[in-house]
Amino acid sequence: MTAAERAAPAVSVVAAGAAGRMGSRIVACVRDSGDLRLVAALEAPGHPAVGRDAGEVAGVGTMGVSIGADVTSALVRDRVLIEFSAPEPTLEHLRRAAEVGARAVIGTTGFTPAQPAQRAEIGELARSTAIMLSPNMSVGVTLALQVLATMARALGDDYDVEVTEIHHRFKKDAPSGTALRMAEVVAEALGRDLSAVGVYGREGVPGERSRKEIAVMSLRSGDVVGEHTVSFGTLGERLELTHRAHNRDTFARGALRAARWIVARPPGLYSMQDVLAP
Repeated sequence: MTAAERAAPAVSVVAAGAAGRMGSRIVACVRDSGDLRLVAALEAPGHPAVGRDAGEVAGVGTMGVSIGADVTSALVRDRVLIEFSAPEPTLEHLRRAAEVGARAVIGTTGFTPAQPAQRAEIGELARSTAIMLSPNMSVGVTLALQVLATMARALGDDYDVEVTEIHHRFKKDAPSGTALRMAEVVAEALGRDLSAVGVYGREGVPGERSRKEIAVMSLRSGDVVGEHTVSFGTLGERLELTHRAHNRDTFARGALRAARWIVARPPGLYSMQDVLAP
């Protein structure tokens, strides 16, 4: 942390999904940050963690902030929402943030190309407040997306593209948001429309692989935090780019970095590429 960052007022953070796997790590990392302050924690009404101290639920001791379900009191002007939950509650929280002038860092996945209305609404809400939306907050994955575009353009149509992802057995959506974003980046670099060339699983006798398809395959196993591989294969060789997450703190630290960055940004829809830009 720089001297300027130490001198700046603490960023007020609202952690949504605070009792979840990622939400708990956000709470823990905010506690240890020094320049961020947890001011509210949210969970769904009726969740067993509602009313409990967010720090105790996260396993880091009492923090003096109880997990609640009242979005209206939690999200007020100039606070920064950090959310890893599900699309529907995320949109509800973003509507509130846009209404009152809170900012948002969103790592929720499930906003797939099959849900264009949700994506369109987020874009509209970003006209009123600053929203950083990324299916993966990892700095390493952000760099990988930049490299993938370069690889795809250099290799061109002679190479088959296959994306595989592995996550823990509890993950609800498939493919992962990161895998979809990787496929989108490659498709854009190659001038293809992913909605037309995307293939999600194969069975039976699908026939010979088409030259321009981009396949995305999902595996669910045990407690795997997250692993993504993009394979470029042609006759005679295969080139792969793989990212492995060893624990969830890599995503939490990226989200906190984004929270520090977005607090001074004007309304707009941003990505982790914007956060890491020089």
